[in-house]
Amino acid sequence: MSSPTEEGSGPVGVGDVGVPAIADALRRAGTAYGTPVYVTDLATLDRAATAIRDAFPDPWRRQYSVKANDVPGIVAEVASRGFGANVVSRGEWAIARRAGLADGRITLEGVGKTDADLRAAVRAAATGSPLLWVALESADEAEVITRMARRSGLGRGDRPALDVLVRLNPDVNPETISGLAVGDRASKFGMTETEATGLVEWITSHANDAVRPRGVHLHVGSQLGAVDAWRDAVRRGMAVVGLLGGGLPDFDTLDVGGGFPVMPLDEAGPEPERFARELPALLDAVPEDRRPGRLAIEPGRALVARAGWLVARVLHVRDRGGRQVVIDAGMTELIRPALYGARHPIVALTSNGRPIDADDSPPALEPTRVEGPICESTDALGTHDLPPLRRGDLVAIADAGAYAASISSAYNGRPRPPQVVLDPDGSLRLIRRARS
Repeated sequence: MSSPTEEGSGPVGVGDVGVPAIADALRRAGTAYGTPVYVTDLATLDRAATAIRDAFPDPWRRQYSVKANDVPGIVAEVASRGFGANVVSRGEWAIARRAGLADGRITLEGVGKTDADLRAAVRAAATGSPLLWVALESADEAEVITRMARRSGLGRGDRPALDVLVRLNPDVNPETISGLAVGDRASKFGMTETEATGLVEWITSHANDAVRPRGVHLHVGSQLGAVDAWRDAVRRGMAVVGLLGGGLPDFDTLDVGGGFPVMPLDEAGPEPERFARELPALLDAVPEDRRPGRLAIEPGRALVARAGWLVARVLHVRDRGGRQVVIDAGMTELIRPALYGARHPIVALTSNGRPIDADDSPPALEPTRVEGPICESTDALGTHDLPPLRRGDLVAIADAGAYAASISSAYNGRPRPPQVVLDPDGSLRLIRRARS
């Protein structure tokens, strides 16, 4: 059980998470905007951003992974706290631009980049607004973008070369579930060291200065429970930068991805600072003239997950060999429990129509199986200790700021919920209306 903290700092009180200190604001959001509704607590976002900036200060390049939460208003809030944007498609690129980010603060990566995505990156460079870099996944992708860049005249006259990184599959065993272990050798992401180094050599021989290799990109996985695999992956990335940087002075960049976990409140996990603590020794092991001159990270979940809440309303209360509650939010708003068994704590904001606050004496709790409203039996949110509930009571689902809104769907004809931010002064602000 967590202890009381300042306003907006997180859960306090009872249950497997406790009644959040912002319970009143969450209730107000559910009443004013209807349910389900996403609420982002900017005070919590501030703390997460500060922790990452402190661990990876300037001149580190901090690129927010837009896929974690692609609501333009949230991207803008993150950007205002010292982060650029990392995107995986033209769609996410457009979101970052709508959030106020210039192309020079945006990086493009991802295993699914289409010819149209690559063409857009080349066009941006040709018109004087290049992305910070594009991370290449394969020789196939490199051949396409090189051909496009040469045809567009990049690297000649006043047209800059297109800066690219090569994505390295670090071949490690990440301390996470298999579905999130993208640095595993068998995953679909990135290239082997031999493929990556060979690709850099191919680009330098065939690009006619239209494409400029700048370094290595890697990503170990999400929700890393330890730093070991991350440390090994960064060591391998630095080795490739050191190997190729000797012959290519501009090959100076290492992007180490993200993966910083957001653990349940009753479980310990490495903070961003713990990852950063590994770096001095890794850098010292590389000759000074072979060290990367630019270092980057791509946090996503670690920035926005804990700041987000999904407020829902009780629809049904039943006895099914134990109490079962059906609420009006489920896999269309938060697919992670159905997708790979993720657990999101659920707390009650009202009980039998009466508000529950953090400083109240807690009502009696009972294990309650919480189900979503979707016509799929897998739309289940787990068992949680909850007080007496009836139709119309409000509950809040915690840690819903990442991979919730960005993976939401309109299945069963459901509109996507409105997006609201809670400002530090306690006011609520609508940043996106409900939409189909």
